[in-house]
Amino acid sequence: MSDLTIHFLKPGDWAETIHIHLWDTAPRHEFTAWPGWKMTAEEDGWYAITLPGIESARLVINDAHGHQTSDLARRGSGWLTADGRWFDEKPDIKAPPPPHRAGPSSGPGRTPSIEETIGPVEARKDFRAETIYFMLTARWYDGDPSNNFFCRDRMRFDGSGKAIDPHWRGDFKGLIERLDYIRDLGFTAIWITPPVENRSGLDYHGYHAYDWTRIDPRLESPDATYQDLIDAAHEKGIKIIQDVVVNHSCQYGIRGKVWIDHLPIKYFVPQGSQQGQVNHGPYQGNLGNYAWPNRDDIDNPVAPDWYKERHNRDPEGKEPLVDPKTGETVPKEGYNPGRFFGVDANELDPEWYHQEGFISGGDWESQHPLQHKHLAGDCIDLATRRQNVKDYIIGSINRYLDMGVDALRIDTVKHVERDNLLEYVNAWKAHKPGLFVFGENLVKGYGWGDLGGGDNGPSPIRPWWYTRLGHDPQDPNSGGDSGFPQLDFGLFSTFRDNLSRGSFGGVGTVLNMDWIYGNATELVTFLQNHDVGPDNDFRFRFKGDQWMAAAAYNLLWTVRGIPCLYYGEEIEFMKGAPQDVIGNDDTLESTGRAYFGDHLTDEAIGNTQSHPLYQHIKRLNMIRRSVPALQKAGMSNLNEWGGGMGFVRDLNDGESYAVVGLAIGGDQQVTVGGVRNGLYRDCVTGGEIGVGDGTISFHVKGNSAGIWVLDGPGKIGEDGMYLR
Repeated sequence: MSDLTIHFLKPGDWAETIHIHLWDTAPRHEFTAWPGWKMTAEEDGWYAITLPGIESARLVINDAHGHQTSDLARRGSGWLTADGRWFDEKPDIKAPPPPHRAGPSSGPGRTPSIEETIGPVEARKDFRAETIYFMLTARWYDGDPSNNFFCRDRMRFDGSGKAIDPHWRGDFKGLIERLDYIRDLGFTAIWITPPVENRSGLDYHGYHAYDWTRIDPRLESPDATYQDLIDAAHEKGIKIIQDVVVNHSCQYGIRGKVWIDHLPIKYFVPQGSQQGQVNHGPYQGNLGNYAWPNRDDIDNPVAPDWYKERHNRDPEGKEPLVDPKTGETVPKEGYNPGRFFGVDANELDPEWYHQEGFISGGDWESQHPLQHKHLAGDCIDLATRRQNVKDYIIGSINRYLDMGVDALRIDTVKHVERDNLLEYVNAWKAHKPGLFVFGENLVKGYGWGDLGGGDNGPSPIRPWWYTRLGHDPQDPNSGGDSGFPQLDFGLFSTFRDNLSRGSFGGVGTVLNMDWIYGNATELVTFLQNHDVGPDNDFRFRFKGDQWMAAAAYNLLWTVRGIPCLYYGEEIEFMKGAPQDVIGNDDTLESTGRAYFGDHLTDEAIGNTQSHPLYQHIKRLNMIRRSVPALQKAGMSNLNEWGGGMGFVRDLNDGESYAVVGLAIGGDQQVTVGGVRNGLYRDCVTGGEIGVGDGTISFHVKGNSAGIWVLDGPGKIGEDGMYLR
């Protein structure tokens, strides 16, 4: 048995450290983690590595800083030159000098800028041209440790008992510092979780709003305010999407508007403890807000006098306080936790809240309870039809639109009746003409409602209903486009049964139902998000093989809709982990909401950007930005056969025209009939095909794509492990 020795001549613009990534080796089996094993530098720009016990291998050579060869195979030792040629003996060739960049251009080896392809922020009026990077801001990148904050619940401790991994860790300063990372990856819009001030025991994600008029100070720094973030993103050609909660507030009311009865948390004594002896990370003495000198959570001007009297004094929570509701005195060990953290639904202010209790059991698929009961103990259902609620929320968000926010994402859509919710959406659109607003309506199924298809819920709580204006639950065409597209949970819900098993089977069935939506080309498509993933019962981040994810992104970036990537997908971050805490003792570092910033440090970011999926998504973004049909056109001529798909994207009757073929698993031959005649160029391979009989046929490698554009630009970007 002979060993395999690979020599590689480094291109002049590559980094000095060269790696080799291996798989399918024989006869000894090896599979390296990306970027692979380091090669040894030799003379004249050559690098080498000897692989004992290996005679053949599939491989990719890379510099761990974004440069890599295509997918290669080699049997027997050899020398590989920078232009991709193999030699059995060392050729008389030296390393080429760094290439000269003459100026802006598309094509292999260079990422055209956002401005070069779809224009600056102010010129981009059609949001379908964008692609979206979605993050939990507090978990992304920490630019200012001084604003870090530990929530009371789900705190992580190290071996010595010290609290680590603050829930509020990422911030606007960190996001501003790493905008170039998102720009390099090719995304043109960032969706941030709700930035308004929150209150609850676990409020780092932003969905427990307390004051819609104020940005949470745990996200801002003196030199990195929300306005600074918006301005910095716009300078990079990136839009900001603000997440908005209309349906509910936190369990403590709304600052300056409405009070929900609670005792001050600093007087709560856990069962088995004593006041002043609580030992819970930074919450020493009691569970009141450790970052405030008065150790209180609530600073609500409309609180009753007895509460306000205690707000600014007695931080230790030791002075006796009589509970005005029961007459009992606190602090008192184990005294009813509901008086500190719970809500009595029967005593809520009807001017602001519904009073029909909490959602349970079958309520989740019934319209009235879903839209009139409280979502959870820290999500209290607002009376969204009342004018005072409308005025407050609409007016608050208008301020952020005036600051430059480019689009809105609306949370928990199905919990607000459609025509009522459209009052809010249309008010924001009137305030900022051209505003793009989309919603989240979580469905674990196709979401066809009363149209059938095995749906167990009615149409008025389904995504398609919110994209329409009609009132016939069995006829989407009873009303036109509402102008309020949704996250595409229908397409997402098929992935468990196809993409997660290495197939496109069934995807065509969903795409052929696009007629039910007001405008399917405005749907926001995704593989996973902060709540769900496409495996099992949707609780976990995508756990399939890397090639399955690559094929999924090929699909999402070429079918109709606006692709959205959840933070970390580009490097399989927390692969297979639950999206949120499940067990009683789970903390965030074990979930899909783990802190991502360790991958964005100066020392680690090069390795992050060299990941095959990072490079794959980066190229998909380049291609989509360069082909208007992929951004805005509907789909036709659709054919899906499990291992492959073929379809047409035709924008404005031939203004931009693309024929797409996708392959998952193995190679596929794709034939699409009824197409326009002319010369097609493939954005992936650079190949050319002349069509004169209305039929185009081409070969697609496994997990790759063919994107044949009529009179198109040819090859865009460099071949990678999957798109080649």
